[in-house]
Amino acid sequence: MRPPIASLIVLLLVVAALTVIGLGGISAERVPQAVLNGEQQIAADTALSTRTTIDVEARSVRRAANAFVATGTTTPATALKALTSTGNAAHGSALFDARTGKLLASGGKTVPSTGVDATATASGHNAIPPRMVTSGGTRRLLYFARVTVPAQVDANQDQNQQSGADRQWLLVVSETLPALTAYGDGRTAVALDARGETLVTAVHGTASSAAADSGLPAAAVRAAKDSGRDSDASGSMLGASVGGRRTVAGWAQVASATGPGDTDGLGLMVLTSRAVPATTANADYSSFALEAAGALAGIVLVLGLVLRFFVQQPLLQLYLSSSRLARAVTEGGPTAFEELSRPVPATGLGEPVRIARALESLRLQLLGESGPQEFPPRRGPGGRALAVLALVLVACWAIPMIFLLNRANTTTAVPAPVLSVQQARTEIAANRIRQSLDQSYTDLSDAAAALPGKTGTARTEILRRALNDHKQYRSLYLLDRSGDETLRVGATPLRTIVHVPRGSGITTVNTSGRIPAIAAYVQVPVAKGKTSAPGVVLFGEIDVKALNSILPRPKLGSVWVTDGDSKVLAASVGYRAFQALPDAGLTRLARAAKGAPGTAGASASAVLSGSSGPEVDAAAPLAQSGHTAGLGWHVVTAEPAAALQLPAMQAEQRTILAGILGLTAGVACLGWLYVVVIRPLRSVDVLVERLAGGDRRTVLHPVNHDEVGSVTRSLELIRQALAERGRAGRSGQAVGPSGSRYENTPQG
Repeated sequence: MRPPIASLIVLLLVVAALTVIGLGGISAERVPQAVLNGEQQIAADTALSTRTTIDVEARSVRRAANAFVATGTTTPATALKALTSTGNAAHGSALFDARTGKLLASGGKTVPSTGVDATATASGHNAIPPRMVTSGGTRRLLYFARVTVPAQVDANQDQNQQSGADRQWLLVVSETLPALTAYGDGRTAVALDARGETLVTAVHGTASSAAADSGLPAAAVRAAKDSGRDSDASGSMLGASVGGRRTVAGWAQVASATGPGDTDGLGLMVLTSRAVPATTANADYSSFALEAAGALAGIVLVLGLVLRFFVQQPLLQLYLSSSRLARAVTEGGPTAFEELSRPVPATGLGEPVRIARALESLRLQLLGESGPQEFPPRRGPGGRALAVLALVLVACWAIPMIFLLNRANTTTAVPAPVLSVQQARTEIAANRIRQSLDQSYTDLSDAAAALPGKTGTARTEILRRALNDHKQYRSLYLLDRSGDETLRVGATPLRTIVHVPRGSGITTVNTSGRIPAIAAYVQVPVAKGKTSAPGVVLFGEIDVKALNSILPRPKLGSVWVTDGDSKVLAASVGYRAFQALPDAGLTRLARAAKGAPGTAGASASAVLSGSSGPEVDAAAPLAQSGHTAGLGWHVVTAEPAAALQLPAMQAEQRTILAGILGLTAGVACLGWLYVVVIRPLRSVDVLVERLAGGDRRTVLHPVNHDEVGSVTRSLELIRQALAERGRAGRSGQAVGPSGSRYENTPQG
């Protein structure tokens, strides 16, 4: 009996204390934590884009070296020209002899020789990571790849014999650092080296003077060093304050987040900053917390008194009274009449009172002063009604906490800088998708450029190699002008559109089904010596899983890629192909981001009501230029406002949590009390009234080893004594109050 009552009191007091701690710790800051977190994520997203650009270029250089087919007569000059004829335009390239370190050939701008130790760099079998060097006051990135060239053929020997071993050359490509893009008006993005020196800078719009904080780079470098070996470390900080605006900065390392990568040894870091207006709103929930905790403490006091005087004390009284009567009928002796002569007190209400009255009737029957007594049906409130009343008291505190109090106003709870952050991050996500699609198109163009003049077997090998090298493709196939498939490698195409487009670009080749078919397509060039094109188009269907995998980002929420009709093509969450966005507000936002005919449109953001509460939503066109600009596709994001660290949202969440905890504690403990005390008492009530009414046959079995079980055991002893008296009376013997027998013979 005591554990559920004590647990109820203790748990509700704990909830009251947590309410004070949780709500009392919320206060309005000059710059909300959500804004700082958002700037940190923008820096991390920008660092990811930079890392992706470097990784793609490093793989491209290595792929070109691996695909280069050299012969024994290949010269360094011809090899260098072939190796740098495709891909991004290099600022400089060179071939070195891996054994001697001698420069064999060069092209473009001079490759800094101080940054190349060909012998040491070419040693080993792993991929050579890029390196950053300084040349003429400019930082450059050097990309490396090994080139294997067969040994030269000796003219005095058979043509099938070679002299010496294969030659190893080292290809070095020198390029400037990737350009940064700053997203969001007034934001500055800077690439820093390990010493905090600025390498590349980008500004969107006009940067505020507050954002030009000269101490931010050094502070970012110190924070990165303090992060230890965490390769994908990021963080945020506050800068200078000018004219009511405060600089918010985020930093992130440009390093692989999944293990050793091409950018780990570069020591690059991205720093983004933007001046935001400092808030003046006052959010102090300490008074509310004290009032709510005081109200709950008052309820706890009332519940404790009610349960003590109407459940605990009456049950203890029943336990003592039933034990006293049981001792009287089992132990006998001179104290038996004294024990039985004391009446059974009836306290409380409901079952304890009815049981006490039945015990009193049994006491009189044991004394022989009365016979069996019938009791009226149950009337009035009992223990069950008491438990319900206690639960209602707890609910009167918890329900308003869950559904009514501290509700955040969606129009004011989310400040403008948070909306701006979501919009900027959506633009970054759109740029990331555009980069992936553009890279798919570039890779397909390289494969198409190698097809002219090749036989069917050679074409198949070229496409198979491209499919193996570029995992984003699920299928590569050639179509003629009639739309018939002439060659295919990979999975069965999902294409349902039969017409063959003109030109080259990115498109969808189906309009229904379970999986959207997004494809890059390139016209195969005319082979040398031919006067007309063969009418062949190379298609590369892009695996939608590859797009889905690059959509999720921390604290960005759900992300969708939609077509011109706002139908979903890819998503970071579960979806069905070509379905509408999950909310009509998102559809309207996506349409609002569309521009006039012939234009790409502009990003937009808003706070909308979602299925789980207010959401910070944004939409951005997939591209402003390039192969995907004319598609009319958009990237839409939705982040629940509850996931943001905003004072109003935190107060709402913690208020709801306090209400849920209080209601859960009340239901659990009162349910426990009902199961172990009230329900057994109701059963005992029925049995003891039957016993007092003359039922001597029903054996009373105690179920639990507690107060109710002790009362049941005592009642069983009383039943046995009354049954024995009945049997003795029928046999002509008399039984005393203590249960002892004596012969009922005449005297005299």
